[in-house]
Amino acid sequence: MSFVEEIEPLKEGALTELKAASDLAALEQVRVRFLGSHGKFTALMKQLGSLPKEEKPVAGRLVNQVKVELEAALADRKSELELKASLPKEPTDFTLPGRRRPLGKTHPLTQVTEDIVRIFRRIGFVVADGPEIENEWYCFDALNTPADHPARDTQDTFYLNAGQASSLPRSAPQSSQLQPAGKMPPRLLRTHTSSVQIRVMEKQQPPVRIIAPGRVYRRDNADATHNPTFQQIEGLYVDRGVTVGDLKGTVEHVFKELLGDEVKLRFRPHYFSYTEPSYEIDFSSSLTRRMGKDWLELAGCGMVHPQVFENVGYDPEIWSGWAFGFGIERIAMIRYGINDIRLFYENDVRFLRQF
Repeated sequence: MSFVEEIEPLKEGALTELKAASDLAALEQVRVRFLGSHGKFTALMKQLGSLPKEEKPVAGRLVNQVKVELEAALADRKSELELKASLPKEPTDFTLPGRRRPLGKTHPLTQVTEDIVRIFRRIGFVVADGPEIENEWYCFDALNTPADHPARDTQDTFYLNAGQASSLPRSAPQSSQLQPAGKMPPRLLRTHTSSVQIRVMEKQQPPVRIIAPGRVYRRDNADATHNPTFQQIEGLYVDRGVTVGDLKGTVEHVFKELLGDEVKLRFRPHYFSYTEPSYEIDFSSSLTRRMGKDWLELAGCGMVHPQVFENVGYDPEIWSGWAFGFGIERIAMIRYGINDIRLFYENDVRFLRQF
């Protein structure tokens, strides 16, 4: 039998055995037997060199064609057997409901923040954001905070690159312009999101109507009501003719939407360096009575101090405005009856699944 006559029977035999392979192991045995380094077809290919010169072109083309067919047949059969191996060993009812992946829940602090943002957006406010690492101009000086204010002490604030707090003159627009050449201004983790208000007012002319939610940092020892990291949201409204009445009406609307129509609010005179007059906001409801208190402090607010307007380039004779801020954790604790702020940060799924 000539070389060419041997190729066809060898191909048919290989195809038959490939189709007959019942699993991947049997298929591998067939591959080795025909296409392996010592396989039948490989041995036949090695004989090409001993053929007469005139027979080599025809024989070579035929061998290559058969090799391509066998490799394609091997790949097809391998795919079939892999699919078969992946199917369940026992009958499966594909009409049964599938197994759903368990979904997580939105963190209670995120829920409260989103609710507050929705309430403010409905009355025309937009969300503003700013960096958590600030300098003293945005965090203190532009907000009319005096140099001897306790908040500026290193025992109350996280400073990043300064041994102690330092004050910048309140009249300058940029703290970086007030430092000696080559000296960086003290940087700190923001103690409130009021710094965002300053950044917005520096870039935008009135009217301004923003809220600034975000994370803030203070040197507090963690206990049931304090944490060195917490969430805060502040509001700012600047326009012509803004009054305390606008402030009180907005605050009352927001907290009734948030905590229920039965909420009663009262405003107590207070002191903040960046507002004048300033107030503490207390509220009373069935929630506070369950806690054994008639009134509970909720937030701080006031009319923006004229010096703050001058610091950002606003004319206080033309523009007026109010600002207020409060902690998200405090609202969430009241809303959900939680008695320990640390629970929000322990990442215990048993706690988080309740909300």
